Amino acid sequence: MTMSGTKGSTRGAKVKALEPSRAMQIISRVIAFLKMLMTETLAKRIVGIVLLSVGVPDSQVSELTGMSERAIRDLRKKLRDDTQDEDLFQVSGGSGRERKLKDIERIVVDTIENNDFHTQQEIADMIFNQHGITVHRSTVSSLLKKTLTSG
Repeated sequence: MTMSGTKGSTRGAKVKALEPSRAMQIISRVIAFLKMLMTETLAKRIVGIVLLSVGVPDSQVSELTGMSERAIRDLRKKLRDDTQDEDLFQVSGGSGRERKLKDIERIVVDTIENNDFHTQQEIADMIFNQHGITVHRSTVSSLLKKTLTSG
């Protein structure tokens, strides 16, 4: 980056853009640093806000930050609408429904470990018989994978 003008002054300075690959490296490092302080989503959003505010096109912001073009459009709209700061930096999480087995997961896993179940359907039937909760075999599969990977 080169600047012309008097020493210590940026008035009337001309800024030469970095090569795209170098810009990508710098932005990746900035996002990596910000991720130590906040979520990845928020880090990318902050970098996106800076890039949008200096006039970088949406497609380039998307490429540089890894954000989707839709997220960039939504962010640009929030900036244009003069959205409150707290709304710009709010990251919503988990708006989906709660897991069916959330409250009894440990009990179910203990039951599975202490009994001889041969199929996922047998486990699903046991959950219904003991707890009155209907679950699909895929839910049982997810539970088994989760417990196997977490120890």
